Amino acid sequence: MPQHPGRKLMSVERAVEQGERAVGSTSPFLAMDTEREIHRITRRIREELGGALKRRGLVVAISGGIDSSVCAALAVRAVGPDRVVALILPEKDSSPTSRERAERLADYLGMAREVEDIAPALEALGCYRRRDEAIRRVIPGYGPGWKSKIVIAGGAQGQFNYFRLVAESPEGTPFDERLGAREYLEIVAATNFKQRIRKTFEYYYADKLNFAVVGTPNRLEYDQGFFVKNGDGSADIKPIAHLYKTQVYALAEALGLPGEICSAQPSTDTYSLPQGQDEFYFVLPYQKMDVALWAHNSGKTAEELAEMIGLTVSGATAIYADIEAKRRATRYLHLSPRLIAPVPEVAGQAGETRLEAP
Repeated sequence: MPQHPGRKLMSVERAVEQGERAVGSTSPFLAMDTEREIHRITRRIREELGGALKRRGLVVAISGGIDSSVCAALAVRAVGPDRVVALILPEKDSSPTSRERAERLADYLGMAREVEDIAPALEALGCYRRRDEAIRRVIPGYGPGWKSKIVIAGGAQGQFNYFRLVAESPEGTPFDERLGAREYLEIVAATNFKQRIRKTFEYYYADKLNFAVVGTPNRLEYDQGFFVKNGDGSADIKPIAHLYKTQVYALAEALGLPGEICSAQPSTDTYSLPQGQDEFYFVLPYQKMDVALWAHNSGKTAEELAEMIGLTVSGATAIYADIEAKRRATRYLHLSPRLIAPVPEVAGQAGETRLEAP
């Protein structure tokens, strides 16, 4: 991480004061003009849809979470509700609250909605069976009626990241075991069927309607690799990949989304036990992780980051190391297919479209 010994550190108090004067951001370090940003994003969606993509409308898979809800609202603002289809794609581990919130959002925005239960497809592929077989090698009694999730550990303490399996029996007995690499990879590989089957449905509807698929990752997820390759990482346009999570929440309020959406806490909605994103992947809650990633991108020292978010200097150094480690691991997820030799006729057509800098 580059050091800047000559830079005068802005105090947190001064940053808060500046942030309170800025428009539309709940973080003093990430303040932005939300109305201007909404206009910029929706304009670019229209340009890309009618230009490079040449599609008639947009398909958005919505979960009731903040990111997909904001993307849906931006899509409706860009092209109108008649040219947006919302997909709701539950499975047996999904929270009923997520589906209910997604249905209310679709009605609120006036979008057509389609509900596809992906559990039968996942059963046929062996998603649940393969996952449970790996879990039983760690917790032999695991079976019907049990619930589980994976929890990350180590990165915030400057150690290598490792993972723990947290489970609960039907009687409510808790279990917490460290996962070996083999079991971790098998559980994640089986679970990734969920994101890939959802994306299959998104492209079914997109092909059927000649629409484009909207990807919903925010900047934290896009930068740090919190997505599945050829699953939720696949899309034709990603409207909020340049925005920090805090900024996405600010857009939700500016777009007038319902309070239950604006206050929804980040969740993976993938495992049967409730699981926050910071439990599974990020080492800090999103409010602090946003600032840490912004500070890293802005060349702030570990000392500066420590003051910004109330960490020790060693803790801030560990966070920076974890950001870099995840970026190294994420490079593979961002790669296009590797060609053995150039294909000149399609040169320059590959790669992801990015919004211009604000």
